[in-house]
Amino acid sequence: MAELSLDVSNNFIKTIIEDDLNSGKHNKIIMRFPPEPNGYLHIGHAKSICINFGLAQQFGGQCNLRFDDTNPEKESEEYVKSIEDNIQWLGFNYGKAKYASDYFDKLYQFAEFFINQDLAYVCDLDVNQMREYRGTFTTPGKNSPYRTRSIAENLDLFRRMKAGEFADGSKTLRLKIDMSSSNLNLRDPVIYRIKRAHHIRTLDNWCIYPMYDYTHCISDALECITHSCCSLEFEDHRPLYDWIVEHLYNAKLIPSRPRQIEFSRLELHHTVTSKRKLNKLVVDKLVNGWDDPRMPTLSGMRRRGYTPDGIKLFANRCGVSKSPNIVELELLENSIREDLENIAPRVMAVLNPLKVVLTNYNEHTTSREANFHPKKPELGARLVEISREIYIEADDFMEHPLDGWQRLTIGSEVRLRHSYVIKCDDVIRDIKGNIIELHCSIDHDTLGKNPIGRKVRGVIHWVSTTKCIPVTIRQYSNLFTVATPDRIEGHDFTEFIDTNSLQVINAYIEPSVANAIPESRYQFERIGYYVVDRYDSNPNNIVFNKIVGLKDGWKK
Repeated sequence: MAELSLDVSNNFIKTIIEDDLNSGKHNKIIMRFPPEPNGYLHIGHAKSICINFGLAQQFGGQCNLRFDDTNPEKESEEYVKSIEDNIQWLGFNYGKAKYASDYFDKLYQFAEFFINQDLAYVCDLDVNQMREYRGTFTTPGKNSPYRTRSIAENLDLFRRMKAGEFADGSKTLRLKIDMSSSNLNLRDPVIYRIKRAHHIRTLDNWCIYPMYDYTHCISDALECITHSCCSLEFEDHRPLYDWIVEHLYNAKLIPSRPRQIEFSRLELHHTVTSKRKLNKLVVDKLVNGWDDPRMPTLSGMRRRGYTPDGIKLFANRCGVSKSPNIVELELLENSIREDLENIAPRVMAVLNPLKVVLTNYNEHTTSREANFHPKKPELGARLVEISREIYIEADDFMEHPLDGWQRLTIGSEVRLRHSYVIKCDDVIRDIKGNIIELHCSIDHDTLGKNPIGRKVRGVIHWVSTTKCIPVTIRQYSNLFTVATPDRIEGHDFTEFIDTNSLQVINAYIEPSVANAIPESRYQFERIGYYVVDRYDSNPNNIVFNKIVGLKDGWKK
């Protein structure tokens, strides 16, 4: 897949890279994006993808996709495949994917190196005991009673851990750093634990697995990563990152010393981005899977109809800093809308139909050709066919109009989009008094031109009752009713799910979309942007998902 350009705006990471290249510290930058395959990527990951791949692309470097597959119980091939698909969909190339498990042998060898340097020991404390010994932010930790084991004993125990002689959780391998450090991450962190779990790539070859903090920095160094960008929550982990790298680099066991750089993670209102919480939504069937268009996952946004360039535009506008990056959903929607404005063909659809009978329709009433896009003639044109009976939007008629009303009412005129000016002469009611039909007359001299002697300000959309196609429309709104559903004390985030965030309606659309393929995006004139669902739509039942609405100045 060809790479799509991304203009990464000026930020402190870009400045660091420029300084490193100008000083000759690096001749080429190498970035990485290291997701754990334990869920689907979400909008927060999109920001990280755009930063890492975008900066590498901008400076003529490379960016590796590396799966952090060190927690086999929660990882699956489904997640691996979805991550690869999402990155390719965004338009980024990564070559052959890499895995932390590619380095399991090396990681084990380096663990033995630390033991032989008397910088690691096998510990028998359980999780609760280790937490007790660790201390707090205000009190120093205490040395484990197993910290003084000899190098020979530690080496023997670690090899027996690898051989499977001990029960899960009974022993760990810990680095020997400083139990009195003000940084809790340096208080003899665990780097290996016993876990008998089937791994998606190494199968059952290992019963001990390395911890993330140990694995990540070494993987970076082995891949010669120059700038290892991660979210701000890992800032306190950087001293451990550097400690491990320095010892291995000084011993000439790794080829490089990568630099970790932190930036603030993205928080988007009216969403949750915790994988655990997203998984709960899926498992509890509160949404229709990871790619539900209401989900903030990239798969969900793709199915919603969001565009790769729109997401990149959003990521760029969010910026890169160490300050909190809390963003309103409108910024994302505006970015998507801005991209769609330039690429989406315009068509007419009626979502809440009201029948109109054109009483003076005759053989002289003709149809007109209209471009799919007013500024993109290359998108082509179609014939907008009129008939004696048409559907208009029920909201475009008001029997007793409000001040400023510029649509249809009894005795008033409007222009049918791409067609004639019509006047409402009468209404037809059912036995309950509800208006079910309008009788209107056509001004046959107004096709493609204004009427003489009067001004018609309103323009409404419509479809022919005999030519239109029935379609299914899925109207989506925010999944949550509050901006921060997972931060309201005393409440579970699921309490704030909007049960009306999906509305399914039957509608009518002009016949030019009869052969629309999945993921085709359109602007429904005067309504919003819609996409043909990539899975559920078929020639016998076209299903459209609402992407985003249009900005509407009318106060309803």
